[in-house]
Amino acid sequence: MNALDDRGSDIVIVELALNSERKMARSLIEASGLAFEEGVDVMYGIYENEQLVATGSRAGNILKMLAVAPEHQGGAVLGELVTELVMSGQRAGHESLFVYTKPEFVFSFQALNFSLLAAQEKVALLEYGKGLSKWLESNKDLVRPGLNGAVVVNCNPFTNGHLYLIESAAQRVDNLYIFVVKEDRSVFPFEVRYRLVEQGVRHLANVIQLDTSRYIVSGATFPTYFLKKDDPVARIQMELDVTLFASKIAPFFGITRRFVGTEPNCPLTGGYNMAMQRILPAHGIELEIIERKQAETGVISASKVRELVGKGDFAGLADYVPPTTRAYLESDEATTIRERLQNDFKKKSLSGC
Repeated sequence: MNALDDRGSDIVIVELALNSERKMARSLIEASGLAFEEGVDVMYGIYENEQLVATGSRAGNILKMLAVAPEHQGGAVLGELVTELVMSGQRAGHESLFVYTKPEFVFSFQALNFSLLAAQEKVALLEYGKGLSKWLESNKDLVRPGLNGAVVVNCNPFTNGHLYLIESAAQRVDNLYIFVVKEDRSVFPFEVRYRLVEQGVRHLANVIQLDTSRYIVSGATFPTYFLKKDDPVARIQMELDVTLFASKIAPFFGITRRFVGTEPNCPLTGGYNMAMQRILPAHGIELEIIERKQAETGVISASKVRELVGKGDFAGLADYVPPTTRAYLESDEATTIRERLQNDFKKKSLSGC
């Protein structure tokens, strides 16, 4: 498409599909101090007199790699680029779109109808659309008076460790919100994880279960959680995720305590707990760390459960999962998941891992 920049010059916005075009975009991105990433759904470029002056990409519901040449910063180019990316996201069916940017650029995106979700020293997270407010409004009937706490769980799958954490937390508050991570990047699908939690906590009268939508430990707020690698930006993403919870979500539900288990095995989850220790108290939220439940053979974890299923050791599951989870793992419904875990275990065994 064609448009005019603030100087009245013709600018052309095109999708960058050719390798040569993306190579030019990469140069502009890296010259702007950003990292180039593969695997985006779409990449656009803005040309002036056949010179690439701006580029931006969309991966799912996240806008990224937005770079504008210095001589075009502060003008209409960013708005044209973001508008095109937003339209592409809406065509793809995304109700809300997210963007990470430096704090000094927050006002530029707010002028383009983005709302600030959370910010820390180096990065801010903004959303296009009313997704957060709609999600909160849809859960307003779950708001309860009293001393309220929260746990956030993925449950891949639900274990006796998760149950112990929830039971311990529920004893310490009037109402306990269980937020189940909705992002579907785990071995066990969200629908299954959510149902296993629901079945496992039915005996607790003061728990309130809901999903996290896109606003707690999601691909938008905390993508590193699902990558499980030593990502240098992991701390920033953790802090954004915790800040969003503390400043927007916890106040809505009246949550003043958050409960987590000790984390002896996963550095990423341990780092997330540390981020909560740094941030939550400043928002009036107390973090309570509960010692992890152990079986005779060691700490109970979802990864150990997946390993036992992979080995076909269903008798060994007794100490690790409640009866409802075990019944699912042995059911016909779980056949595909069992086969996947068993194949993964065989591959690791053959590779010597």
